[in-house]
Amino acid sequence: MSSEIAVRIKNLSKCYQLYDKPSDRLKQSIVPNLQRLFGKNTKSYYRQFWALNDISFEIKRGETLGIIGRNGSGKSTLLQLICGTLNPTRGSVEVNGRVAALLELGSGFNPEFSGRENIYHNASILGLSTEQIKKRFEKIVEFADIGNFLDQPVKTYSSGMLVRLAFAVIAHVDADILVIDEALAVGDVFFVQKCMRFLRDFTQDGTLIFVSHDTASVVGLCSNAILLNQGQLLKIGSPKDVSDFYLSQLHKGLVDATVISDAATAVSASETPGAEDPGIEDRYTESEFGTGRVQVQSVKLLNADGLEVVTPLVGGERVTLMVTLMPKAEIALPIVGFLVRDRLGQIVFGSNTFSNTSAQEKLSQPFQKNKLTRVCLDFIAPVLQVGDYSLGVAVAEGTQAEHIQHHWIHDALVLKFRPEVWCAGLLGVQLDKITILTE
Repeated sequence: MSSEIAVRIKNLSKCYQLYDKPSDRLKQSIVPNLQRLFGKNTKSYYRQFWALNDISFEIKRGETLGIIGRNGSGKSTLLQLICGTLNPTRGSVEVNGRVAALLELGSGFNPEFSGRENIYHNASILGLSTEQIKKRFEKIVEFADIGNFLDQPVKTYSSGMLVRLAFAVIAHVDADILVIDEALAVGDVFFVQKCMRFLRDFTQDGTLIFVSHDTASVVGLCSNAILLNQGQLLKIGSPKDVSDFYLSQLHKGLVDATVISDAATAVSASETPGAEDPGIEDRYTESEFGTGRVQVQSVKLLNADGLEVVTPLVGGERVTLMVTLMPKAEIALPIVGFLVRDRLGQIVFGSNTFSNTSAQEKLSQPFQKNKLTRVCLDFIAPVLQVGDYSLGVAVAEGTQAEHIQHHWIHDALVLKFRPEVWCAGLLGVQLDKITILTE
């Protein structure tokens, strides 16, 4: 395998045998062997479940790969095969470098051992000598920050403390490849931020494989992404493209809609209508999707004078997003919303008419069939970092919790921001007043 490749997956498949009752497992271990001995056709007492089916891809050194997909799509099985804790049914996994993994909570820990003992135990499993562990012990303890619980049995730890200790160990074993499986979801905000800072530093040289249901984290952290569904590889590409494709598949019903990132719920949908009107076609492409009952015809951003914005925004000015729609059927409870993303696809801000009470009052009347409709959303543009941003719009029907997506367009507009004030982070702040008090 080339030195530039960290992990190579080739035609990888994993099949599990599922038994309806314990006696079937016993029969399977005895009866088929006897049938073969007497030259008879064998009978199986199990059902096959293919957790992964013919998966192939490569991960280059220094690449950060995000893996997304519904529960049961094969993500954890894939990680265990990469780490070597499972053997494949078919295909191969080639790994070039030392692997450190944070999979299930408590994996690799002995619950009867103290935190101190488990640091030595777990780090030695990951390839460190006792002398190396001693040199790094204080840094591991400092990173974990579990206080007086260090000498208590880990069976007394909370899930958050387990994650702290496990992450602290894998962060100090000089791994070439880090594998993280959704474990950070149980950490507190300060520890998660510490972990994300470490991961961003690690990705400067190391290879990271990151599994998360939060597509925003994948977009913000990863350089590439894959989408798994029912053990099959649906898509591989940039995190933004894969996340957008995942979102369209959620609404199309090809994957489970319960695992969509919370950040997208501002204009998200959870189902499609059961019966369609004649002449209305579903719209499912890379850039848009929906039932087709409403079609977005144009999207414009206007300034305070009602003119289309053609110069970069500085932030702080009042603007109007005008969405022109053509309903192909009556829409009883319309919702119109938008999301603004940065160049990496991270959601920066957004809103919709349902989340804004005063705006919802204006949309209380239904959209009439075949009546051209314009919805204008007024807001003050925030101060953003210099750069280009994409604006996506959506038209749905229902409530924030339960609604039908009629037309979603990922990249309807490109917005340029050139702030006149210094902007730290995603959003900047314009200071209205500075006061100095002395005593």
